[in-house]
Order: sequence, then C-alpha cells, then structure tokens
Amino acid sequence: MSFMLPDFRIRQRDYLLEITRALTQELDLDVLLGRILRITIEMLAGQAGLIALREEDGSWKVAVAQGIPEAFVKFLAPYLNEITESPDPDYFELLEIDHRLRELALTASFGLLHGVVLPLVARNRVLGVIFIFRSYPAAFSANDRALLTSFADQAAIAVSNAQLYTQLARSKQRLDGLLDAVADGVLILNPDLKVERCNPAFARLLGIPREKIQGNPHEAVVNWASPPKDMTLEQAVAGGWPLMPNAYLYVEGDLKCQGPRNTVPVGITYAPLLSEGKLLNIIAIVRDITRFREADELKSTFISIISHELKTPLALIKGYVSTLRREDAQWDPEIVQESLAIIEEEADRLGALIENLLDASRLQAGGLTLKRADVWLPELASRVSQRMATQTSRHTIVVDFPTDFPVILADEDRLQQVLTNLISNAIKYAPQGEIRISGRVQPDVVIVCVSDQGPGIAPSDRPHIFDRFYRSPEVMRQTKGAGLGLYLSRAIIEAHGGKIWVDSGTEQGARICFSLPRQSQ
Repeated sequence: MSFMLPDFRIRQRDYLLEITRALTQELDLDVLLGRILRITIEMLAGQAGLIALREEDGSWKVAVAQGIPEAFVKFLAPYLNEITESPDPDYFELLEIDHRLRELALTASFGLLHGVVLPLVARNRVLGVIFIFRSYPAAFSANDRALLTSFADQAAIAVSNAQLYTQLARSKQRLDGLLDAVADGVLILNPDLKVERCNPAFARLLGIPREKIQGNPHEAVVNWASPPKDMTLEQAVAGGWPLMPNAYLYVEGDLKCQGPRNTVPVGITYAPLLSEGKLLNIIAIVRDITRFREADELKSTFISIISHELKTPLALIKGYVSTLRREDAQWDPEIVQESLAIIEEEADRLGALIENLLDASRLQAGGLTLKRADVWLPELASRVSQRMATQTSRHTIVVDFPTDFPVILADEDRLQQVLTNLISNAIKYAPQGEIRISGRVQPDVVIVCVSDQGPGIAPSDRPHIFDRFYRSPEVMRQTKGAGLGLYLSRAIIEAHGGKIWVDSGTEQGARICFSLPRQSQ
C-alpha cells in the first residue's frame, strides 16, 4: 500500500511544477540546491536531508544540508570519498552511496531513522544525490516512483544548468580580471567595427573614460595623428580582411589622445574571431611603443656620438703620426715632444671612452662589482683635484672637508671615477672660476658636493643629465663627450647604496651632490 494519498500526489505535482519553474528562473546554484532540498524533505515527510555533489575530480562534497549537525556533515565528505573505484563508476557509486547513507542513517540514529536516496542524473552524467532522513522505511508504488524519478530528473537538469551558469560566470570573472589586469590596451570590436568593450589600460592610454569609448566606431576611437605606413583596419576590412582565422593585422603609428601627451606611438595587433567562417569579433591589442621608439633614438644617438668621439682622436693621432713620419722635414725635439704628448692625450681619451662603454655594458648585463675597503674621502678628493688641476689653467680647485670626516667602506677606484667625472664636467662646462669639492657629515650618511661657477644646468636638462648618452642640445656642439660620465657616476653611487642629485638651491653655477652610507650596505 502506498503511503501517498491522492491529494498528496497533487502536492507532488505542485512540487514538480515548482522545480520546473526553478529550472527556468533560478540560476544561483546555492539557492537552487536549498530550494530542492526543502521541497524534497517536505514531499517525503522527512526530518532532515542533504545534497551531495560530485566534483570535477570525482570526489564528493556535501553542498547543502538541513536539520543535520555541522560536525556530522564534515564527517560525511571523507566517508563518501572512501568509495572504491569500479568498472562502471557511475552505477557503482550510486549503489554504494545509497547503501552507505542508509547504513549511516540507521547507525547514527540507533535504528530510529531510515534513508531515501534520489540520484541526480542529467545528460548521462551523475551530478550527485539527494538523501532524506525520515522515521519510516520507503514504501512506494510504481506511480510514486515515477513521480519521484521525474522530480529527481527535473532537479538534476536544474542543477546542471545552474552549474553551467556558475562556470560561465566564473569564466567571465576570470576574463574580466585578465582584461583589467593586462598592461596593454585591449579592444573588443563587433563585426561592424564598433567598440564592444575596452579595458582600463586602453582608457588610461587614451585619457578617456571607458564609458565614452565603448559603443563608438573604431575609427573614432583609434584616431591617427597622421596616416600610418601600414594599412589601417578599415582599409583592410574594405579589402576583404580577414579571410582566415589566423589572419592577423599589425598597424603602427601615432595615436591621438588626451592628457599631457597629445599623441602616443602605438602598435596595434588585430586578431579576428571566426565561427564557421562568420566574423564574430575582432580583438585588438594596443601596445605603447614609446620605449621602443626611445630605444631606436638612443641607438641612433649612440652611433652618432660614439662615431664622432672615436673619429676625432683617431684623426688627431693619425695626423700627428703622419706629420712626424715625413722624411722631407726635420722636426725640432720640442715639437716632437709636444706632438707625442697630444698623441698620448688622445690615446688616453680613447681608452677612457672605451672603459666607459665597457662599464655601461656591464651595467646592462647586471651591475657593477664593488671592491670595498676603508676610504677617507678628503684624501681621495685631494689626490683627484691635484691630478685634474694639471688639465686646466683657468680654474682653481678647492677641497673643503671637515676635520672629523669619517672613514667609510667603499670602492676607492669607483669613487675616484665619480669625482673625476664631476670635476671633468665642471672644467668642461664652466669657462673659468673656482671648482669646490666639499663634504659634510650627517648621522647616517656623508655628503660630497662638486660645484662650479659656470652657467649652471638648465631646468629642462636636470631630469635627464644622469640618463645614458644624454647631452644638453645647447652644449652638444661646443664640448666633447659621450654622455656616459654622469650615467656611470649614478650607477656607482647607487651600487654603494647612496644617491646622487643636482642641487637646485645654488644661485650661480652647477652643483652636483652625492650621499654615501656611513655603514656598509
């Protein structure tokens, strides 16, 4: 005899109808599982219940429970995962879970509760089970079992759809996170070339809020300051692009933008997204190539400067050697000595230039190696100033350090290179006057400054004077140099854990200071 009365069957149909509505209306998996469990407990007149789902890796997880202590729920998961493998795992697992849960219900309740298991199977895949604890054993007619099976099938379809929706939502979240985090600009275009979506990086590059970009035509957003050398997207599409899924298009040029820079050099790669030969979207990756442009300009500057700096001393050396080798002239010994002195000086220039280039290469390869020892900077500054004083008759070099200036741990040869570069620059750029090397002591650092009485450093040049190969346009034609001295000086000071800067507080001349820690870094 069935436990279900006709009016109860009507309620069952109502429950089945509610689940059917949930199938089309509820896509939140947690809410849906709670609703399914509540209806199942009511329909089977149970005291408690749970829904266990099978994870992608095959393990089991209690997804929702009602009327069951939390400690008991935590016990169930490893208990279910002890199920052994079988040649037909789906069928075997359902039987094994049914057996285990029924046995567990009787054991845990001392024979007072029985269990009913409803399998959740959709699209030939076992999703999980509904297990209901109740006070009397199962007694179902064929009609009852048909209704329960239909109920479980509808519930399984609802769970499957909710799981698919959850996976889709998570995939969208991952895609959103990826687009928001990527440093390059990204545009997703519709087949009609309107911007369907852009990421924050592209909005920052353009200097325009995202909402003012999305929905606009591509040509209104990607507005070239001048026609690029390559074919634009609009021109390519007009010519039949794309014909294949891997038909990438690359365009490089200056993009109009808002903000401090009116234009930004960019390279844009367009990739079509096709389905069965139909264009769905175009993905555009927009990369700021300012650094690549700067690298090209730096390379050109390097070649220009180095060719000039190498050519000049080589021409002088060759000229003097050719003159001294003339057989139709007898040279005075004094002229010979002066010529040899110039040859030696120019050879030293070449050697210093080559050494600076090698140091710059070492920096690019991973930094400078320091050989630390005790260094007393006042004595080092005096030695360097005496040597440099022989190179000028228009300047007076003064060394001004306090008597209590401490000994520091540093690389003496490298610091000598820094002082030589700073004094050499002062001699080069200040027509005449005093060059002062001064020092002062602070609790954690010592500070050394080299100042001159020349025209000073223009405010526009101050942010760049420590850049590699940088030389002020105003003095480039007037003085020799490769633009490496201050670049290497900064690298040496920073390798010691110090800092180097232009002191803008002076009213006359240039003053460059650096600090070094009093203790070893």
